[in-house]
Amino acid sequence: MARVLRVSGPLDFAAIRAEFDVPEEFPADVLAEADRVAADPPLPEHDATDLPLVTLDPPGARDLDQAVHLARRDGGYRVSYAIADVGAFVPLGSAIDAEARRRGQTVYCPDGRTPLHPPQLSEGAASLLPGQLRPAALWTIDLDDRGEVTAVDLRRARVRSRAQLDYESAGADLPAELALLPEIGRLLQARARDRGAIELGTPSQEVEPGPDGGWTVVFRGQSDVEGWNAQISLLTGRCAARLMLDGGVGILRTLPSPDPGAVQALRRLAPGLGVDWPDGAGPGDVVATLDPAQPRHAAFLDAATSLLRGAGYTAFDGEPPAEPGHGGVGGPYAHVTAPLRRLVDRFGTEVCLALAAGEQPSAELRAALPELPALMAASERRTRAVERAVVDLVEATLLADRVGEVFDAVVLDAEEERSTVVLTDLAVQARCEGRLTPGHVVRVRLTEADPATRTVRFAPA
Repeated sequence: MARVLRVSGPLDFAAIRAEFDVPEEFPADVLAEADRVAADPPLPEHDATDLPLVTLDPPGARDLDQAVHLARRDGGYRVSYAIADVGAFVPLGSAIDAEARRRGQTVYCPDGRTPLHPPQLSEGAASLLPGQLRPAALWTIDLDDRGEVTAVDLRRARVRSRAQLDYESAGADLPAELALLPEIGRLLQARARDRGAIELGTPSQEVEPGPDGGWTVVFRGQSDVEGWNAQISLLTGRCAARLMLDGGVGILRTLPSPDPGAVQALRRLAPGLGVDWPDGAGPGDVVATLDPAQPRHAAFLDAATSLLRGAGYTAFDGEPPAEPGHGGVGGPYAHVTAPLRRLVDRFGTEVCLALAAGEQPSAELRAALPELPALMAASERRTRAVERAVVDLVEATLLADRVGEVFDAVVLDAEEERSTVVLTDLAVQARCEGRLTPGHVVRVRLTEADPATRTVRFAPA
């Protein structure tokens, strides 16, 4: 079925960024400092330029955080994962550091990105661009033949990526450096299910440039290559969390384990949506068998998001947190693999580099950790609000002259007086009056589509 929605002509995404106070221009002192450090990049002594690393990102990306190489070894595998060494360019207390704390993370909009760091770093001197000598935090992770970690090494190194790949081209023909990605990725996915991880994999709404200068809204799911590549990042984050917990200092990405009552409620919902839940299976096992393209499965996956609420960051120094785990990952986990785009990753990487070297993080670094949860929470709220507003604007603009028309839709969830529906022929998800039955295909009438308020509403037809 067609799931694409197109809008011709310009839309004012800049107004959305202004509404949610997204910082746009960098202060002059930040840009001057970035120019200075970019002109003379610090290069570590350890030379790993012989390692044939490649990057794997969405098409057109310039802020390249990670480069990877996968190899077979006796009894298992070796994962080499180079992470852009942003800490080498951004000293604590610097003007760039202060501005990054204000921003929190890169904000992506259809008409461009608002970066966490000045472009001369995020898309230049610090980015792992192909053919360029770069400083990196190089993780070397050995796995056994089941995908379990047997050894971890982390150190600063100079690296040179061999090629910049995107998900679409790599999926068609994986190069030698990534030939083991399907094998290792599937093993890591299997181990995640063993740990009780819950990976929903539900499609997300995204706005993209259209062929006529307008905009396109699509429901985009995760390809196999994206899923396997994500497992390499999750593996590294789990190793980082282990380093932090063993060292008694760090900042974890935490998510409470699913509430037993929520699991039971989801289990009761399963039969009505045609979802098989075998005895002894956990929610992650059930979710892994579902197809989001099937309406009833989509409704079940939407309901399963109730199991993954309460994500945040937990800093600690001394006594480990009482609940260090991440319910979605199935164990302790830390964000360290996207420092160009997310503030907390630079701090987590610096903690891990110190601990891996048998040292303690500096007092200045330790003092910064308790500030990060609030900074990241604020930036995540802002980013989610911008992303939702962008999609709402495009939806409302497309449908503005179609009020009164009737559409086929799938019911995702229902409350007392309203439901959420997704249209079957357009990438639109919106509220609908009345309590409908999740998983059912229904006819709905468009009652409101207002670009000024970015509002779309339906009623049962």
